[in-house]
Amino acid sequence: MKNFEELGVSPEIRRAIEEMGYVSPMPVQEEVIPYLLGENNDVVALAQTGTGKTAAFGLPIIQKIRIEDRTPQSLVLCPTRELCLQIAGDLNDYSKYVEGLKVLPVYGGSSIDSQIRSLKKGVHIIVATPGRLLDLMERKTVSLATIRNVIMDEADEMLNMGFTESINAILADVPEERNTLLFSATMSPEISRIAKNYLHNAKEITIGRKNESVSSVKHIAYLVHAKDKYAALKRIVDYYPQIYGIIFCRTRKETQEIADKLMQEGYNADSLHGELSQAQRDAVMQKFRIRNLQILVATDVAARGLDVDDLTHIINYGLPDDTESYTHRSGRTGRAGKTGTSIAIINLREKGKMREIERVISKKFAQGEMPTNKQICEKQLLKVIDDIEKVKVNEEEIADYMPSIYRKLEWLDKEDIIKRMVSLEFNRFLEYYRDREEIEIPKENRSGERNTMGYERHGRSSSNDKIDRKAEAGFTRIFISLGKADNFYPAQLIDLINKHTQHRVRLGRIDLMRSFSFFEVEEKHTQAVLKGLSEAKLNGRKITVEVAGEEKPAKGMMMKKGGKKETYKKDKPNREERGYGNARGPKKKEDWMQFFKDKEPDFTEEGWAKRKPK
Repeated sequence: MKNFEELGVSPEIRRAIEEMGYVSPMPVQEEVIPYLLGENNDVVALAQTGTGKTAAFGLPIIQKIRIEDRTPQSLVLCPTRELCLQIAGDLNDYSKYVEGLKVLPVYGGSSIDSQIRSLKKGVHIIVATPGRLLDLMERKTVSLATIRNVIMDEADEMLNMGFTESINAILADVPEERNTLLFSATMSPEISRIAKNYLHNAKEITIGRKNESVSSVKHIAYLVHAKDKYAALKRIVDYYPQIYGIIFCRTRKETQEIADKLMQEGYNADSLHGELSQAQRDAVMQKFRIRNLQILVATDVAARGLDVDDLTHIINYGLPDDTESYTHRSGRTGRAGKTGTSIAIINLREKGKMREIERVISKKFAQGEMPTNKQICEKQLLKVIDDIEKVKVNEEEIADYMPSIYRKLEWLDKEDIIKRMVSLEFNRFLEYYRDREEIEIPKENRSGERNTMGYERHGRSSSNDKIDRKAEAGFTRIFISLGKADNFYPAQLIDLINKHTQHRVRLGRIDLMRSFSFFEVEEKHTQAVLKGLSEAKLNGRKITVEVAGEEKPAKGMMMKKGGKKETYKKDKPNREERGYGNARGPKKKEDWMQFFKDKEPDFTEEGWAKRKPK
C-alpha cells in the first residue's frame, strides 16, 4: 500500500490531514488521487458513502489551485445543502496550511446576496447545489469559464432528485478542457448517459463490487405483521441500549409520527424531513452529530450529507422501493473500518423487495429473532450497571456535599442503595414489559408458502375429498368455483382476497378440490369477502362464490346464499343440486352448465349427462 507522499500529495496538505488522523490512503483515494492530479483525466468512480470520497477528490483539486488567480478553478456539485456544507468544511480542513485558498459553499436556503458578495471578492473552489448555482449563472454573478476541475458527488442522487436539466445547463457552460470526476454509488443508465455525454475516455474505478453495500455491515430482517411494526421497533431499540443510529421512514408524515411517538415515550429521538425549516433541520443535525440525540428518524433525502462515521445501527422502518436507496441507507453504518448493523422491519408484503435487495447486494439477510420481554429487561439492567461502573467521579467537587448525603442515606445498607439506584433507571422498562404480550411472528402454512399482503392464516389446508362440513367457531365456510385444475392454491386465494377487499382478513381451513374449493373466513368479514369476490374474474371468467350450506338442510332451514337468506323446501335438495359428493356447489343445473361453459367455452348440452355431478 502506498502512502500519501507516494501518491504525490504536497507537504502542506499532508501536514493538515495527518493532524486530522489520516495515516494511509483508503482504496478510493489510492486509485483516484494520482489520476486526478494529472491533466484531462476523466474518472467515473463507483463507491459507497463512507469510503473516503471527499479526500479522494479534495486533496488533488486543492493541490492544483493557483492561489494568485482568484477565479473559480474547481467546481463540486452535490445534491443537498447538508452535503454541500460538509464538503466545503472538509476542503477547508485539508487546506489549513495552504495560505490564501478560498472555498465557497453555494446552496439554497441561505442569503443569495451574501454568496454573490463572496463571489465578487474572489474564490478558488465552489461547492454548490445545482439549483442555486444555476440561479447565480442566470443572474450573471458567477462565471464558470475558468473551471478546470468538475466533481459530481452522489451524481445518482442528483439525478433522482430531478437535477438532470440543471446539470446539463451547468456542464454546457464549463470549458471542454477540464478534468471531470463523477462519483456514484451505482452505474445506472442515467449515470452512463451523463458519462458518455460529458466525460472523455473516462477511467472507471470501482471500489468493491458495483451496487454492493459496505462489507462490514450485517443485514438483519425482522418479519412481523404490519400492525406490530412500531412495537417491534421499540423492542429492537430497547434491546440495543447503546444504539446511535438512524431510523429511515418512507414519507415525511410517517417520519414525524414515529419520532413523536418515540419522544412521547421517553426516547432520546427527533425527526428530520423536508417539512422542517432550514433552521430546525440544522439544529436537529447538530444535536445528532454531537450525540445529544441518540436516534434520528429521517427520510432518505433529508439525511443526505449527514456525515457521521460511528453510527451503530441503521433501521429501515420498511424497505425502500429501490435497492439503491437501501444501499445508501445501510452504507451509513460500518464506516471508517468499523462494523455496523442494518436492520429491516418488514411485513409479509415486503419479502419480495427483500429478496431483490439480497440479489443486488449479494448478501442474505439474517432472520432476526424478536427480543423477548426478559431479554430486553436484562439488557437494560446491564446498561444501568455499566453506566454506574463507568461514571466519572470528581472527588474534589463533591467532597463538600458528601457528609450531608451520607447522613441522608445512613439508614440504608449497601444492598438497599444499589437496588434503589438501579430501580431509579430501570423501573420504566420493568413496568412496560412486565405484562406485555410477545409479538406474534407470521407463520408458514403447510405448503411452505407464507401468506402475502398482510393476511393471516388460521387453521390448516386440505386437498382430501372427504370434507369436514362444519366451520370452526367464529368462522364462515365459503364455496368458490376454482380448484387445483385452475392452478388455484392458498397463495392465489389470499392474493384474490387482497385485490378485492379492503380488510385484514383472517382465514381458517382451506379445502382444495379439482374444480372448486372451500375456505373459512372470520364471520365479521363474510359479507366483505362475498361481495368482493362476486365481482372478481379469473382469466376473463366470472367466479361463483357463496356461503357453503349444511349437508342435509331441514325443512324451513334458513341458508345464506351470496349474502342473502333463503328458505329451502323439503322436496328440493338432491344430489344434482348439492354438487359434487356431499359438498355444496351451485344449486341448479343452469348454474352448473354456466360453470362448465366458463371453464370450457365449447362445452355443449350433450356433455351434461357425462359431466353432471353424481
